[in-house]
Amino acid sequence: MHKSLTYFLFICTVFNVHAQYTETINSNRPGESQGGFAVGKGVIQLEGGGYMGNDDHALYRQETDVFGAMYGLRIGLLTENLELNLFGSFQDETTSVRIGNREQEAHIRNFRTNTFGAKYLVYDPYKNAEEDKPNLYSWKANRRFKWKTLIPAISVYGGGNFSVGENPYLYPGESKLSPKAAIITQNNWGRWVLVMNFIADKFTEEFPSYGAIATVTHAVSPKFALFGEYQGYISDLYADDIVRGGAAYLLFDNLQMDISGLINFKDTPSRWQIAGGFSYRLDFHKDDEILGDSVDEARDNRKQRSQNSGFQFDDEE
Repeated sequence: MHKSLTYFLFICTVFNVHAQYTETINSNRPGESQGGFAVGKGVIQLEGGGYMGNDDHALYRQETDVFGAMYGLRIGLLTENLELNLFGSFQDETTSVRIGNREQEAHIRNFRTNTFGAKYLVYDPYKNAEEDKPNLYSWKANRRFKWKTLIPAISVYGGGNFSVGENPYLYPGESKLSPKAAIITQNNWGRWVLVMNFIADKFTEEFPSYGAIATVTHAVSPKFALFGEYQGYISDLYADDIVRGGAAYLLFDNLQMDISGLINFKDTPSRWQIAGGFSYRLDFHKDDEILGDSVDEARDNRKQRSQNSGFQFDDEE
């Protein structure tokens, strides 16, 4: 037992490459928030899925059946802290409007969103995790709550929304190019992860949108994780409060499958959706050697630390 504790202490305190790359895939799905950490230099990641749902507007007496697809491309570039990404959705919807005793239908189909941007990690509280070495003589000291674990990792995001051609999802007068910015925080507490996004979208337009997303994930096992999420919008054009829940399953280190659903809390409109999708990683990451650390040592040390992922699985079998 003493030898095991000593080995564990060595693994936790050795100075190594602190990479955003993790042994298993780091995905934003199935929630809407972005995790605080990049996918890792040399990683190309695809995230996508389909959804269906219904919007029922009590005031306008209209009901909309929704079908769509969401997609994302994430690329780790130049440094471990930088990620370039593209997120978007394509939606097909049919709206039925009751006028007197008659119903009229309207159908639209187009790209609902497309946003290209970059995320950069500006503060990582886990970078000096070797300072939190275990106390070999005090079980109580190791179990004591540490206030500094409340300090999150912080990233900044900047991007642009874009649309091509005539798009029915743009309101009259809306520009085809508009900015989007966000501050992203992430706390890793063992099997629990809290991600917060604070978003300013289209803030140069007539109807800007401001919002926040809070996502909590819990790794039930090394392969299975659950999540719950709240998202709020504030805008003169559309405001809402949405909750999501779902699960993800890790099929392989580079492939994750997920399922989720959402509801809101008003009737203008009332909304529900169900969704399913996947995340797949093309892994070209290579460990660097820093201050004498070998590639094998860097890899072993990374396995011992918590995964820096937006949707986190338990890393202990």
